[in-house]
Amino acid sequence: MKPNFIQKVTNWGNFPIVEKEMRSEDSFKNIKEFVLNHNEVIARGNGRCYGDASLGEAIFSTKKLNKFISFDRLNGVIECESGVLLSEVLEIAVPQGYFLYVTPGTKFISIGGAIASDVHGKNHHAEGCFSEYVMEFKLMTENGEIITCSREENSDKFWATIGGMGLTGIILTATFKLKNIESAYIRQESIKADNLDEIFRLFDESESWTYTVAWIDCLQKGKNIGRSILMRGEHAFQHELPQSMGKTPLRLKKKLQPTVPFYFPGFVLNALTVKIFNWLYYKKQSKKEVKNFIDYETFFYPLDAITDWNKIYGKSGFIQYQMVIPKEAGKEGMRKILETIAKSGNGSFLAVLKLFGKNNPQAYNSFPMEGYTLALDFKVNSRLKKLVDQLDAIVQEFGGRIYLTKDSMSRSSLTNYLKNIQNPKFVSLQHKRIINNNS
Repeated sequence: MKPNFIQKVTNWGNFPIVEKEMRSEDSFKNIKEFVLNHNEVIARGNGRCYGDASLGEAIFSTKKLNKFISFDRLNGVIECESGVLLSEVLEIAVPQGYFLYVTPGTKFISIGGAIASDVHGKNHHAEGCFSEYVMEFKLMTENGEIITCSREENSDKFWATIGGMGLTGIILTATFKLKNIESAYIRQESIKADNLDEIFRLFDESESWTYTVAWIDCLQKGKNIGRSILMRGEHAFQHELPQSMGKTPLRLKKKLQPTVPFYFPGFVLNALTVKIFNWLYYKKQSKKEVKNFIDYETFFYPLDAITDWNKIYGKSGFIQYQMVIPKEAGKEGMRKILETIAKSGNGSFLAVLKLFGKNNPQAYNSFPMEGYTLALDFKVNSRLKKLVDQLDAIVQEFGGRIYLTKDSMSRSSLTNYLKNIQNPKFVSLQHKRIINNNS
């Protein structure tokens, strides 16, 4: 009989599914005991990453490390345990006039995960990665010792852990800064682009905007390749808002949240249905340019509005493939990537293009580099590995890299850019896959 802590574990893409030991503790003493009693350990937050990075032989879940320690409302500084979710930070911060400096496309990730992945958002070109606003964190090392890591104290561990995918230890607590806002709303402009040339021109013209992102139709070919909609935004000032929003500018009305109640049958998502969805999404904006105000949840977290949306991809699951191409080769590289996807028939209706600025050179394990990044969701099927290999080859040709947080299938030569981490204790399935492929 298996112990009750052996269980099936998977992340948001439902691929891969593994049967491993997973524990969750809220006592540092018990966490130390868990670390010392296992040869291999990896930390896992809320399981909202897409790849296999937080899966391993022995998994420590930080879900019980979910307490706030302090909130300096004068200076906008929060200290909390690593299992606290971004959604929980926003619940207390936004009504006080604060927001996250950097947030990815879901608010349901943990603070520890945000540091381990050094997450980026729609504003990397303007405000960098999450690590830019992390002041310090407490890290449990392989011998169970708890150390404080910051730019001044244990700085080698600090920078190795930033983007280090959990391979340096278990993050226990973190202290980070928030930004001031006057409202919970975003002043948004949406602009349609007919092709790749136009969307790249719009990104260039929008570099002064804090937030920019484009949805892109990845199945278009020929003169329409790269057909897309750019969305750019700024935190709205109270005086800008329409009267209905300005009455309570820092509080949003509760919304109904639909749920996907079951896994969709495998035949529902195919090249035809993705093509129809992309056509409808592009056509729903009838004007070339639309200006409006929307709440921050709609702007930053549109998919979070649907509970269990990952079930749309069926029981076989899906991957999210995200790469970055250096800026000077961005248009040529993206054209080749989009042509390859369109030819394969493995369409993605969640294809997001963003612009990265220069990254902090001290954060040497972080994913971003100055250039363009494209993230695409692909249903797992028998043809997908061939497509991933083709995309990997293109990314390598143009000097790009793959985002480890979302990787579960890419070749080791592209994923293995974690430097100076030689720790036999903290190991993930992804790390093993890279090591085995390299040997």
